[in-house]
Amino acid sequence: MSSTRVLVLNSGSSSVKYQLLDMRDERRLATGLVERIGERVSRFRHTPLHGGGPRERTGPIADHEAALKMVAEELAADGLGLDSPELAAIGHRVVHGGKRFTAPTVIDDAVLAEIERLIPVAPLHNPANLAGIRTTLALRPDLPQVAVFDTAFHTTMPESAARYAIDVETADEHRIRRYGFHGTSHAYVSRMTAGLLGKDPSEVNVIVLHLGNGASASAVRGGKCVDTSMGLTPLEGLVMGTRSGDMDPAVIFHLMRVGGMSADEIDTLLNKRSGLIGLCGDNDMREIRRRIDGGDERARLAFDIYIHRLKKYIGAYYAVLGRVDAVAFTAGVGENAAPVREAAVAGLEGLGLAIDGELNAARGDGPRLVSPEHARVAVAVVPTDEELEIATQTYALVGKNS
Repeated sequence: MSSTRVLVLNSGSSSVKYQLLDMRDERRLATGLVERIGERVSRFRHTPLHGGGPRERTGPIADHEAALKMVAEELAADGLGLDSPELAAIGHRVVHGGKRFTAPTVIDDAVLAEIERLIPVAPLHNPANLAGIRTTLALRPDLPQVAVFDTAFHTTMPESAARYAIDVETADEHRIRRYGFHGTSHAYVSRMTAGLLGKDPSEVNVIVLHLGNGASASAVRGGKCVDTSMGLTPLEGLVMGTRSGDMDPAVIFHLMRVGGMSADEIDTLLNKRSGLIGLCGDNDMREIRRRIDGGDERARLAFDIYIHRLKKYIGAYYAVLGRVDAVAFTAGVGENAAPVREAAVAGLEGLGLAIDGELNAARGDGPRLVSPEHARVAVAVVPTDEELEIATQTYALVGKNS
């Protein structure tokens, strides 16, 4: 029996998301989410996609080990257990891979040690990623397990884009540079955009706009990232749901000296109380648009600031690439908020960008163009699929040997 299934795990600080896929036809067999791990009331939802409806549990789930054992039990109940000979590998989302990990990597002790060494530059994410990896290694030590890094797609950036203009020795000592994130999404969407245009990725220059609660932009030349908006951490770049994005770093010194705020308080301010929620009290674009339609000026200003930053990055990455074949919108806001796409492109006709209002307003599930037929630069909506990208990269690495 051939092994064609891949289990994709995304272990967050208090959650585990998972999908089981059959790579023969990229068919999903099961999905699930464990939330509020370590809290008094945890939630677990498991959905087999071929027979039976979703199953839910509530109650305390102490840690990632307990959560993943429950995942294994639910999969086994559907005949999809971790002991199945059809399971080829487990693919793990790992947020930070530093400079070393430029591609999906089979996990061994040395890889685990390096992911752990990177915790200081990803303190919220890498520990949780490690917890998921170590638990599944204990459950299936004989099975290939692969780390797919959010940062890997961006390691092709030239030093001119990756370096900050600070003292080189200090930067190198503390591994301070621009790493970028959302890499699996940018890789998937740039490749799908090329396919939408009927071209090979090596022939296409794309600006990818991943707009969710977290948001990032990338400039992709011939299938390789040459610049991206997030930096050492996911805080840099676009205005996001709760993150400030680009800001004069001296604001931090001002808040410490004049505002009497601690480093932790400023960290919380910039990561959790800024962006859209800091500007208008909402980080849901649907609610912000509803408020704008009702005449709310604070929501309007927040939207305008969001769009202004987005336009700046489109223009900057147009300059970086020199030639742009497509601008692709993806993730929750990018895929669903037609007014954001319309506003981001408005006024950029001189760059060959335009939106067809009817196409832009129409709903759709798959990749589609929302620009006029003969536009010089295509504007696309491409639903992202980070789980499929992780599964594809994992299976390409280990599937041929399974």
